Amino acid sequence: MRRGAAKRPRLRDGGRRGPDAALQPGRWHGRLDQSGQPGRQVRALPRVFLFDIDNTLLYTGGAGSLAMTQAFEELFGVADGFAHVEFSGMTDRFILQGGLDAHCIQGGCETHLERFTQRYYELLPDSLRERKGHLMPGFPQLLQALSNNDRARLGLATGNFKRAAMIKLDYYGLSKYFSGGGFGEESLHRGDLVRAAIERVANGAEPQDVFVIGDTPHDVASALDNGVMAVGVATGNYSVEQLQASGAQVVFSDFADWRSAAAALLAEPLGNATHQVPADEAWEPGARRS
Repeated sequence: MRRGAAKRPRLRDGGRRGPDAALQPGRWHGRLDQSGQPGRQVRALPRVFLFDIDNTLLYTGGAGSLAMTQAFEELFGVADGFAHVEFSGMTDRFILQGGLDAHCIQGGCETHLERFTQRYYELLPDSLRERKGHLMPGFPQLLQALSNNDRARLGLATGNFKRAAMIKLDYYGLSKYFSGGGFGEESLHRGDLVRAAIERVANGAEPQDVFVIGDTPHDVASALDNGVMAVGVATGNYSVEQLQASGAQVVFSDFADWRSAAAALLAEPLGNATHQVPADEAWEPGARRS
C-alpha cells in the first residue's frame, strides 16, 4: 500500500475487481439484452458513485485557488503563498499544510485551520462570480440520470473542505444531488477521505459496485487503495492515456454524451468489453470488437 493510503473499509467483499477497459463518449460497454438495448438491472444491491468536484463536475476558473491564496496573504502576509504547492488532486488540508511549510509558518494546519477556512469561505463566493467557470460537459444531466435509477447512490469524494464543496455545488446548482461523502479537512491524504465516503455512502455495496470518479491519478489511486473501482474522466490536466496508465479500470474522455455514459455506468457488469476503443472509431451498442 502506498504512503498515506487508507485502510480499506469493509464492504460486502474485498479486493480489486473489473477488467481494464476504456470508455469514450458515445461508446457503450456492457451487457445487452436480446433487443440490443442495455439490459435491466437484475440485482438489488446498491451501485455507488463517488464524484470528485473540480475538473470532474465543474470548472471554476481557479476560483478556489484564488480565494485560498487571498486568504493566505491576508492572514500571513505572504503573496502567492501556494505558488509551489500542487493543487490538482490534492486535499485542501494538504494544500494549506504545504503553504505553511513552504513559508516556515509555525503551528501547522491544526493551529491555523479554523481562521484560514473562515476567511476562505467568505472570499470564495466572490471568486466564483469573478472567474465565471462552467459545468463540465454532460452535467447536470448525468447526475439526474443516475439519480433516477433506484439502485444508484451518489456521494462526493473531494479534496475540497466540506463547506467549500457545498459553496461550489450550490453556485452551480448541483448540491441537490449529493447528501454526503468524504472531504478535504479529514486528512492530508486523499485515500482517507475516500474511505470516509465509502463508509458513509456505500453501506451494503460490493467493491465492484463502488466507483470513485475523478480527473487525476490521485483519484484513481485513492480508489484502488480502498479496493473499489476507479473511473477516470479526462476533463482536467490528465489525458485518457495517463489515467489508464495510473490504473483506472474505466476511462471516459468526457461525459458529453451523458446518456451513453449513464448506460455504461449502470451496466451489469460494468465494462464488459476488455479492449480500448480508439477515440476516432465508432462503437455501436451490440457491436463486438475482435
